[in-house]
Amino acid sequence: MRFLYSLLLAALCASASYAQTTPADSAVAPATASGPKAKRDKPSFIPFPIVFSQPETGLGYGLAVLPVWRFGSDTTVRKSNARLIAWRTQKNQSLVQLAHNLFTPGERFLLTGELSNYYKFPINYYGFGPNTSRADKSIIQYKVLLFTERVLRQVKRNLFVGLQYRGTVLRDVQVNENIDQNTPQQRPSLLLERPAREYQESTLISGFGPALLYDARDNILSTYRGNYLELSSYFNGKVLGSDYRFSRYLLDARHFRPLDQDNKTILATQLVGQFNVGNVPFRELANLGGEKILRGYYEGRYRDRQLVAVQAELRRKLIWRFNGVLFGDVGQVGNTVADLGRNSLKATGGAGIRFQFNRADRLNIRFDYGYGRGGSSGIYFSIGESF
Repeated sequence: MRFLYSLLLAALCASASYAQTTPADSAVAPATASGPKAKRDKPSFIPFPIVFSQPETGLGYGLAVLPVWRFGSDTTVRKSNARLIAWRTQKNQSLVQLAHNLFTPGERFLLTGELSNYYKFPINYYGFGPNTSRADKSIIQYKVLLFTERVLRQVKRNLFVGLQYRGTVLRDVQVNENIDQNTPQQRPSLLLERPAREYQESTLISGFGPALLYDARDNILSTYRGNYLELSSYFNGKVLGSDYRFSRYLLDARHFRPLDQDNKTILATQLVGQFNVGNVPFRELANLGGEKILRGYYEGRYRDRQLVAVQAELRRKLIWRFNGVLFGDVGQVGNTVADLGRNSLKATGGAGIRFQFNRADRLNIRFDYGYGRGGSSGIYFSIGESF
């Protein structure tokens, strides 16, 4: 494991020599009638190889391209970014993903979205509810095509409103395949206890809804200060071609503050809520675990209709391009909102290292180790902060 991370670090250090070295958030003088025009920031467009290992994937390898740029020369407009990633893992999981966050000139519009194709994606399935057991683990496999797009208009400084769409196509579900020889199935998968339609047919989930976003972060890639609040919903129904009719309501609140004057120590906190109403298929249930929420639990280790989670990070600059992080998370899932308070909270904690791949735009490569109750743990590699 250390050898793999050493290889990745060597690749990052080599690629970083091509990155911008302009100090982050450097000011560019605006153009005037009598003076020279402001210089445009040079876009950052740096491809690099990736090697990683996560509980959900095992060893993985691939390529990432991470352009960062600004529309126009107005430095009060935050930079846009995109992400093109392709990887494959030792568990025969494959992903091709294109994501974007675009601020148009003057930040009149904010466009965010993702197009991802998961091919032959085996996962561990433990059933649903807050009290699932490791003994209930089974392995299922499927293919997923995911598309999301959000178009928001700025109506007041840092306040955006608009509409969003989310569509997923789930196909070729295979249940109880003995993909992992180290974990032979002892009994039928709990997925077989759900309606057969969820795993026997190709299904389309198609939802449309409103979104409200307040985003006052100084930098969306790695924030030093500011607040973020998202309130949004999706309404999935037959009028949009969806095979399932249900509604989803999302809450995401974040706060960032420096603990010193030179921004070397940052406290970051996040509250997340997901609430579903209606006939929700298994893959659309809210789930805890993974590289963003409750690191240390396998992604989807706990899943149900409702979810609430809180996490905090203490981020500290170390040496050169390296930063350190300590984090803690608590959360819960339940069938109803009232159920969220009826069981003990799930909790994880851990630490991580950040490598500032693009120093000018504060784009970090992230390594985290998370530990949860019952001996659950995981090592995570990702691009950008967890929130």
